[in-house]
Amino acid sequence: MNEREVIETLKMIQEEKLDIRTITMGISLRDCADESAKKSCGRIRDKIRRVAGRLAAVGDEIEESYGVPIINRRIAVTPISLVAESSRTDDYLPFALALEDAARDADVNFIGGFSALVHKGMTGGDRKLIDSIPRALAGTDRVCASVNVATTRAGINMDAVSLMGKTIREIAEATKDRGSVGCARLVVFANAPEDNPFMAGAFHGVGEAEAVINVGISGPGVIKSALEKIRGSDLETVAETIKRTSFKITRVGQLVAREAARRLGVPFGIVDVSLAPTPAVGDSVAFILEEMGLESCGAPGSTAALMLLNDAVKKGGLMASSFVGGLSGAFIPVSEDLGMIEAASRGSLSIEKLEAMTAVCSVGLDMIAIPGDTTADTIAAIIADEAAIGVANNKTTAVRVIPVVGRKAGDVVEFGGLLGRAPVIPVSRFASSDFIGRGGRIPAPLQSYRN
Repeated sequence: MNEREVIETLKMIQEEKLDIRTITMGISLRDCADESAKKSCGRIRDKIRRVAGRLAAVGDEIEESYGVPIINRRIAVTPISLVAESSRTDDYLPFALALEDAARDADVNFIGGFSALVHKGMTGGDRKLIDSIPRALAGTDRVCASVNVATTRAGINMDAVSLMGKTIREIAEATKDRGSVGCARLVVFANAPEDNPFMAGAFHGVGEAEAVINVGISGPGVIKSALEKIRGSDLETVAETIKRTSFKITRVGQLVAREAARRLGVPFGIVDVSLAPTPAVGDSVAFILEEMGLESCGAPGSTAALMLLNDAVKKGGLMASSFVGGLSGAFIPVSEDLGMIEAASRGSLSIEKLEAMTAVCSVGLDMIAIPGDTTADTIAAIIADEAAIGVANNKTTAVRVIPVVGRKAGDVVEFGGLLGRAPVIPVSRFASSDFIGRGGRIPAPLQSYRN
């Protein structure tokens, strides 16, 4: 980085809320499997403590050395359904508790990987893990879960989709004394990436190295500030400005990622070039869309504006690093984005409009509070719709909805911290039970046949 770039970066950090959202260490637990669940859990604790013991400290050192805020230190592990399947037990809760203990000892805020991959079918281990998710999330604070129910290659496993609708309802009931917040630590995916550093959907894929460092960047405030300087320009100029700004943000992310990998003695994996908003003022993807000329996020034109933003962010990131991965693009989590919260509160942003926007952004229906009496079948149908968008478009999509027990449309629920607050958004009152009840698998689309 030359002197001018250093000055620009300092301004982005000090005035425009640029940060490294997370340093996430991926750790393989494949060698921790054992017939004895107790022995396997012991190996999991020992390995995470050994490999990630310095992760938090290294994050602090880099933050102090370079002046770049690093908001979160996290760990992602091999999907526990694969590790625990060798154990002679029907209860996977001890594995979640082992992860919780290890995360606490490593001083990380989240650990992801209480996960299963069931896009084409479920093994006994997969089913045991899914059955354990409600108690696992109710009994821990740092463990995150994810289930992949669809891929473009395999289609959509509707039996798994139905089961996840019931699981989300169970989590909501199990954590109702805390605003059903346990649901915020579960993501249901289509086309889940193996190198995602962002929670709650992070896990360490079977094709990954023994341990790896992935970094997720942020920077909605930086993008918005750049667009404020070119008000009145055409959309080609807007796209070019976003692309150039994304390049600068990604270079900072790659610098931090490589330095963290060097100090920890593990390979550098990827930089996830994502605009991950927070509830803080000025750190909003919705405000970027409004800066482009929309009266309110969710107004007609929002999907087109989001497509422009997402594409330009990816292009800039790819020019800055040869190892861009994860989700990469723009996130639209309602409760974690002040502009999205305001748009939903004023009525310009509905769950249907959010679904349309997910066709062109990084993930999907994210951190959306819905009425507490929403049925399991309706939740499953929402998951199926989102999975269909991912499967048909060969992209990652996901659902992280929170049926807040005891709350109705129009209420506001406070989750606190990075999870923010959310207006409860209404869902359709028309039933999908007969459709969900059919079960089976929606076949892969024609575009999946590429060999």
